[in-house]
Amino acid sequence: MDLLGLPVRWPIIGAPMAGGPSTPALAAAVSNAGGLGFLAGGYRTAEALGDEIHELRALTKAPFGVNVFVPQGPTLDEFGVTAYLAGLRAEADRFGVDLEPMWDDDGWQGKIDLLVDESVPVVSFTFGCPAPSVVARLRDAGSRVVITVTTPAEARMAVDAGSDAVAGQGIEAGGHQGTFDDGIPLESGLGIAALVPAIRRSVDVPVIAAGGLMTGAHVAAVVAMGAVAAQVGTALLRSPESGAHGIHKAALIHSGFDGTAMTRAFSGRRARGLVNRFMRAHPDAPSAYPEINNATRALRRAALQQGDPHTVNLWAGTGYSRAEDRPAGEIITQMGIEFDGLVRAAVHHAGAAITPISAPPRTPR
Repeated sequence: MDLLGLPVRWPIIGAPMAGGPSTPALAAAVSNAGGLGFLAGGYRTAEALGDEIHELRALTKAPFGVNVFVPQGPTLDEFGVTAYLAGLRAEADRFGVDLEPMWDDDGWQGKIDLLVDESVPVVSFTFGCPAPSVVARLRDAGSRVVITVTTPAEARMAVDAGSDAVAGQGIEAGGHQGTFDDGIPLESGLGIAALVPAIRRSVDVPVIAAGGLMTGAHVAAVVAMGAVAAQVGTALLRSPESGAHGIHKAALIHSGFDGTAMTRAFSGRRARGLVNRFMRAHPDAPSAYPEINNATRALRRAALQQGDPHTVNLWAGTGYSRAEDRPAGEIITQMGIEFDGLVRAAVHHAGAAITPISAPPRTPR
């Protein structure tokens, strides 16, 4: 089948998961199984990202994508950041680390130049809308451009910038929300079942659906809504190809974690993860990314080194309990076979019901 003009077997995309989970091996496993694998450029230098692209190309001849963070402007709430970090002083002292709130653009220009030179099949963006000139450079280099959106208004902005497609991210999605403006209430936003049809009514480009999708039935459900593909991330977190830390993988099936919620506690930007002690203890983090993210990085690393799952971000979507410890290729193939079966059944039995996408998000207790 055709996906954004690229040959794939299944309408399934492996979500880019920055900070470790996404690896060349994971992206290759997804692409080799007939999906569209992705590398995550966030928190990587341009040089390191280039090395990963070359490694991925050695592992697969199939199409793949690379995701990049759109830079955020320096926070205007310096007082809020200072006050929040003062409240984390005891946490930092316990691990013997410093809290340094620094701004950076995540090596933006170097990564754009790299991606133009590498002419990767798909380049996607999150955290905002790149300038039309950036989109044009990538398209001229032969890349399809996808912009992550969370509202119909954002989708229209993405199309105006020249995007070939949009990834509609529902509030069920694990990790950071791609919202252009993070200054909104934590649990606000559209669920995927409402978001995909709303975006399709607003723009004429292909829509990719993301958020809480774990099974072939979920893929069939979003395709029935008009999406061209489902983007899955949490479903792949426990696979051996995933670079997620062992503590993160274990937490996904640990009885001590019984739900997810949105938080800014770790990064200063809305993100969904397993509810743990740190999230409950610090519910009032201001919107200040990347300053808070950079400030808490040493704290989170120290927590991982000491085996503490309650002082580290455990990003996960609402469907996390279905994540399996199986090769990523097997996971994608099973989803694809289930999807195909449901599509065939629907052809013969018009109006057949499709499994609901996911349970509603839970909030901290």
